[in-house]
Amino acid sequence: MRNTALLLSYEGTAYHGWQIQKDEPTVQQTLSEAIKKLTGSWPSPELTGCGRTDAGVHALNYVANFHHDSTVPAERMPYALLPFLPPDISVKAAREVPDDFNARFSCIKKEYCYRIYSAPFPDPFKRDRACFTTYPLDVERMNAAARLVEGRHDFAAFRATGGSAKTSVRTVFSCRVEQEEDQTAVYISADGFLYNMVRIIAGTLLYVSAGKIEPESITDIIEGRQRTSAGITMPPQGLYLRRVWYGEREGLDF
Repeated sequence: MRNTALLLSYEGTAYHGWQIQKDEPTVQQTLSEAIKKLTGSWPSPELTGCGRTDAGVHALNYVANFHHDSTVPAERMPYALLPFLPPDISVKAAREVPDDFNARFSCIKKEYCYRIYSAPFPDPFKRDRACFTTYPLDVERMNAAARLVEGRHDFAAFRATGGSAKTSVRTVFSCRVEQEEDQTAVYISADGFLYNMVRIIAGTLLYVSAGKIEPESITDIIEGRQRTSAGITMPPQGLYLRRVWYGEREGLDF
């Protein structure tokens, strides 16, 4: 059996997240069915993704792996899968990986981006790609707060109910806010994320921008561990999984 890792990107608007669900379309199910059509395997191959993404969330770079006995060379798999995939999912590269490689558990770091645009009126062409607000954002204030998010902390205040994580302690390697033309982007990289953690951090930084929370209060919010002390949970459409990292032994050079 071969173990192949796929690098894909997807526009998540039409999907109820990555994870297969009983009655909703998902990215995992759609990709699995495409591989099944390509390889003729039965049942559909079991795909392991680098993490769950919620309904409406996008991925610029997402890694999944599966074991199979297909004769299709890994470097040809993106081209071979193209006719079987919808236009909102693209496999950009494929690599053979060690047998024990697991896209989720071998991952050592992820980076998400949350995008917000400010305008007097909403742009219908951005409604599924970024979150809309009517007032300009204070990037300087947001960055002052973002720096306090960095480090190893208990992020219980930034976790929505419904998650299954056994601990809320995570290491945030970087958190920064950048103004990019007409959009404000929040970038967060960590060794792992809690349920809705990025969307809640983005919502808290939005409150900081609006003056509802002072930048230095982030430390108290983290130490207090109370969800009610942080900001709102932002909508899913502004969230993108931007990049994932693996150790050198996996040989991934995506």
